[in-house]
Amino acid sequence: MIPYEHFVLENGLRVYVIEDASSPLVCVNVLYDVGARDEDPELTGFAHLFEHLMFGGSVNIPNYDEPLQRVGGDNNAFTTNDLTNYYCTVPAENIETAFWLESDRMLSLAFTPKSLDVQRQVVIEEFKQRYLNQPYGDVWLLLRPLVYKKHPYQWATIGKSIAHIEQASMNDVKAFFKNFYTPSNAILVVCGKVTLQQVRQLSETWFSAIPAHTVKRPLRLAEPIQTEARKLEVHRDVPANALYRAYRMCARKDPQYPAVDVLSDILGRGNSARLYNNLVLQKSIFSDVSCYVTAEDDPGLLIISGKLMPGISFQQAELELDSVLQVLCTTLVNEAELLKCIRKYESSLRFSSTDIMNKASHLAIYAWMGHPEWINTEFSKYELLTPQDITDAAISVLNPKSCSTLYYYAKAST
Repeated sequence: MIPYEHFVLENGLRVYVIEDASSPLVCVNVLYDVGARDEDPELTGFAHLFEHLMFGGSVNIPNYDEPLQRVGGDNNAFTTNDLTNYYCTVPAENIETAFWLESDRMLSLAFTPKSLDVQRQVVIEEFKQRYLNQPYGDVWLLLRPLVYKKHPYQWATIGKSIAHIEQASMNDVKAFFKNFYTPSNAILVVCGKVTLQQVRQLSETWFSAIPAHTVKRPLRLAEPIQTEARKLEVHRDVPANALYRAYRMCARKDPQYPAVDVLSDILGRGNSARLYNNLVLQKSIFSDVSCYVTAEDDPGLLIISGKLMPGISFQQAELELDSVLQVLCTTLVNEAELLKCIRKYESSLRFSSTDIMNKASHLAIYAWMGHPEWINTEFSKYELLTPQDITDAAISVLNPKSCSTLYYYAKAST
């Protein structure tokens, strides 16, 4: 059980507090309700660009990292299609430094041409290194637009094209910040050696004077139901042929999500999972194979991917893969297998809950979802799962008509 308190400032900033006297540290986590899905289709990659720009100096603080390092702190951030999350950890006695830093960059970034140019180049290099010049790096650049035709999940967080970042003007960047980086669009979570009274006082001191406004979001079109299988073939200079399947699934808050999550674990979590055991260890169809869910706020994807062994055709690989999937759609999993997956989930959940940074970010995300209490109750949904729930999820999700397949050919094999 993770006890927490909650209050809201007049400017709309939602604040959550987890008192944990067992740690000498404090984590200050600020989540902004802006992700890649909130971008203009012609100006993509901005949410991720801001993950970098937010460390480039603010109106009163030229260098974010320097004062934080002086007091023994560290920091990081991540961007998804749904949100952007920033967090820093400091010794408890230096907590006010974290509030000072976070409030100042929420108030206003420096927006110097130098900062924009530096961070723009960082993002461009990341785009090249991770997505263009790395083997299999462009998979998501190919797979997302194959699956999504209307919804903004059709582009990755890095953006559709390097050109969108290269051509981003100072006015574009300022407008994005002014719209989304506002107290009413943020959630602050403080976890560690603090008290509710202390956090309330610091929040009022450092954040209450920041003005808020109503966020304007681009129209987000719902993705139409997929009624037929989609396929794409590409040829790349990579070591081995690879197969990627994307099945449409429910949203993260959907009641069926826990069952689909466990279904993906039964298929692909660890060397004892069905896909690895059957198609790697027993039959040597793939050299590796995995299954996971994207866990997104709008309807997301269950992904199955694997690299084929030499001499194995895509046709053979798919026949063997389909035979494993068909069993899950027609035969109940046994209680022991289901229980093992649930206990693995419980173990990872409990282990992550020992860390103040994880607790802070988890609570921030649950609060952003509108269900902060899930930090203590979501596991109960997993404990209640039955073999029939898994079969129902398999039948619902593993539908060939809602599957998009990417055939990633190694040039040497063609």
